Amino acid sequence: MKKVARDLKEGDDIRIADKSFKVLRIEISEIGKHGKSKVRIEAENNGDKIVIIRPDDYPFELL
Repeated sequence: MKKVARDLKEGDDIRIADKSFKVLRIEISEIGKHGKSKVRIEAENNGDKIVIIRPDDYPFELL
């Protein structure tokens, strides 16, 4: 099942680069000069934390 970045919730499990990550925090920015809102996602996998920034309509695969 897929979900766009703006619809993700804290605690969701998503797949990034063939690894599963649990979403820790989500921040959605205002519309910028390029006309898109951005989503900043902090996620964790077995102690490895990552931060990714994607457009709000970017699709993520849920686990």
